[in-house]
Amino acid sequence: MNFQEPDRIPFDLGGHRSSGIAAMAYARLKKALGMRSGDIYVYDIIQQLAIVEEPVLDLFGVDTIELGRAYLIDSTDWVDWELPDGTPCKIPAMIRMERNEDDWYLLAEDGLRTGVMKKGCPYFETIRYPMQDMDYDSQDFAGVTTAFKHSMWCSTPSPGGHLGLEGSDLTELKEGARKLRESTDRAIIGLFGGNLFETPQLMFNNENYLLYTAIYPEATIRLSQRLCDHYCSEMRKWLSAVGPYIDIMAFGDDFGSNQGPIIDPEMYRQYYKPYHQKMWLLAKELAPHIRIMLHSCGSIEPFLDDMIEAGLDAVNPVQISCRGMELPVLKQKYYGRITFWGGGCDTQSILESGTPKQIDEHVRQQISVMKGGGGFVFQQVHNILGNVPAENIIQMLESLDKYR
Repeated sequence: MNFQEPDRIPFDLGGHRSSGIAAMAYARLKKALGMRSGDIYVYDIIQQLAIVEEPVLDLFGVDTIELGRAYLIDSTDWVDWELPDGTPCKIPAMIRMERNEDDWYLLAEDGLRTGVMKKGCPYFETIRYPMQDMDYDSQDFAGVTTAFKHSMWCSTPSPGGHLGLEGSDLTELKEGARKLRESTDRAIIGLFGGNLFETPQLMFNNENYLLYTAIYPEATIRLSQRLCDHYCSEMRKWLSAVGPYIDIMAFGDDFGSNQGPIIDPEMYRQYYKPYHQKMWLLAKELAPHIRIMLHSCGSIEPFLDDMIEAGLDAVNPVQISCRGMELPVLKQKYYGRITFWGGGCDTQSILESGTPKQIDEHVRQQISVMKGGGGFVFQQVHNILGNVPAENIIQMLESLDKYR
């Protein structure tokens, strides 16, 4: 990330919740590798992501680890469950769920249903938008953070996210981060979130919020300001605990589609850039050694200059199948200004259905573009989904090892 030549291209697998592997695919990968020991631990129940175990990290030379691995380390923190394909697994005991015939529902603390996994579906989908019936234009949005408790994504934590930011919880958060730092030389990625564009969609419903950004600009600015103030307050506490021990602080906001940006770049400058800048600069003030990474899917090239100006250090997952996101174009235009954390292997088509030869050539091409001078972390585009064959995953990893 200093744009210096490393001894090898760094590799992220499972270092955050958008670089992982679905538990069903991970179970098959372990079997294909001849690994018979250890259970399958699903730490992200919504996306059904598995904890990548230390032997697998070592085998493939993974250079990252998620901060969440510092928590829920006792066997009593986990309970038995079953993946959609029938594979036995463990899930965090803190997860609140109920079954209704063939469907599973995620529950808020008060028992309201927030998400559903229908029979045959390999992940949970949100079913509750807690503020969708409110008058957006007249809101001062004082209650938006209270409404988080009835949003699936906000109320279903992964390890580490289950801890509060006061008292004994804050102490436990700090101690876990310290112990993880002492146990590994891998880069530790701490997922903070700080979503400005996606959180309102979870509150008001996607279609509603996108309409509101067009017709209620003043209210949208009020909401972004309210969220930013909340996140900055939380950030001060969170970084006081984990800041000394992490290397990367990850934020999230999906601004792109396959065909282009979801919103006009001018709307980004008006509604989000000032607040991204405030958060990212505060993070660097509180923990000067950390680097800021933004997870943003889709075609986001038109935003990159503004994001860099706001203080962004790295962008993920670099969705190379989208318009304007080809690595040669990105490297030529942005090298030396931002690290591309991803784009190593296309998961939409190549990894899922490509032949071993196609995967090998694809990985070789991606690395040949980005190798040299730093500014690149190899990661497949987003998570490896549950239907990806184990032999394709192994081919990607072997090709990476060959060319990195």
